[in-house]
Amino acid sequence: MKSSGSPVFLFAFCHIFCLAFGTDVKPLAPALYVFGDSLLDSGNNNFLPTLAKANYLPYGSNFDKGITGRFTNGRTLPDFVAEFLGLPYAPPYLSVRVPATLTGFNYASGTCGILPETGSLFGKCLNLGDQINLFERTVKSELPRQFGGSRELSEYLSKSIFLVSIGNNDYLNNYQNPSNQRDPQQFAQVLTDALSHHFEKLYNLGARKVVMFEIGPIGCIPSVAKTHEHTGQCFEETNQLASYFNNRLPAVLNNLTSTLRGSIFVLGRANWLGYDAVVHPSKYGLKDSINPCCTTWGNGTSMCIPFLKPCPNPEEHYFWDAFHLTEAVYSVIASRCINDTTVCLPFNIKDLVEK
Repeated sequence: MKSSGSPVFLFAFCHIFCLAFGTDVKPLAPALYVFGDSLLDSGNNNFLPTLAKANYLPYGSNFDKGITGRFTNGRTLPDFVAEFLGLPYAPPYLSVRVPATLTGFNYASGTCGILPETGSLFGKCLNLGDQINLFERTVKSELPRQFGGSRELSEYLSKSIFLVSIGNNDYLNNYQNPSNQRDPQQFAQVLTDALSHHFEKLYNLGARKVVMFEIGPIGCIPSVAKTHEHTGQCFEETNQLASYFNNRLPAVLNNLTSTLRGSIFVLGRANWLGYDAVVHPSKYGLKDSINPCCTTWGNGTSMCIPFLKPCPNPEEHYFWDAFHLTEAVYSVIASRCINDTTVCLPFNIKDLVEK
C-alpha cells in the first residue's frame, strides 16, 4: 500500500498542479480545525515543556516539510483530509505568531487526553479542555477582526470541518494509574460525559461539522503488545477497555446531533479498520504489523531513538514507533473516511462538506 496511489494523493497532486499553472481552485471547506493527541499533533508539543516530542529524525523522514513534530514518518490523518479539502496543512496553534489564518489550526497535543490529569506524568500538554479554550481565543479574539461581522464569522465556522481523535492516552496513561478507583464501565462513562460537555462548548463557539474518531485497537500497539503476555497479535484486555468507550460513542454523537440545532457529529469508526489491518496486513499492502519501523528505546516498546536510520520500507509497516502509525496507515483511514461510509458515518467527509 503506497500512499502515492491513494485517491487522497491524486487529489493533492491535482490541487498542486492546478495551483502551479494558475488555475483557481476553491477549497471544499473554508477551514480545518484539529483537536486530539499525538496521532494528530502537528508540532504543538515542540513549544511545551514535555518529554513527549517528535522534533528530531527519524520523525518526518518521509515528509516534504521535514521534521515538524509529527509523531510519524510523513503525513497524518488531518494532512490527508486537508489535501482533499484543498487546504494547507493546519499549522500547530502554538507555532503561530501572526494574525489568525483563515484556513484552520491544529490544537492537538501528544500524551494528553479528555481528562485534565492525563499526560501530566510526561510534562505539560494540552488536554481537550485546554485545546477548546485556545479555539475560544481564536474565535473571540483573533478571527473577528478578519470578518465583516458575527454573521459572516458564524457562516465560516458552520462550513468548516472539525476533526477530533482523543481518548487513547486516557487509557494508556491514566486508567492504569493505581490511583484510579473506577471500574472500566464507570471510567468510560466519565470520559464520554466529559467529551459531550466539551463538544457542547465547541458547538457554542460555532462548530457544526465535527468528525470524532473512535479509540483505536490500543492493545495492538507495540508498547502494549510487546510488554504483556498474550496469545495472538494483540493484548485483548486493553482492546476491551477501549471498546467500553467506543460502544458509548455513537449514542453520545447521535444525541448531540439531535439536540444541537444544525450540528452534524460524524462517527469515525477507525477501530475495526485498524484492527483488521493488524490481523490481515496483506489486505492493505502491509508486510509488518507487529514491529516499529524505527529503532526505538526499550527494544521496540517506546519512541524512536534519535538519528538512527529507520526501516527502508515504511510503506510496508503498520507502526512507525511503539505508539504511532505510519503515513501509509493514515492514508488508508483517511481515504475510507473521505470516500465511503465504512469508516465515517452517517456521512463521509466528501458528503459532509455538502451539508
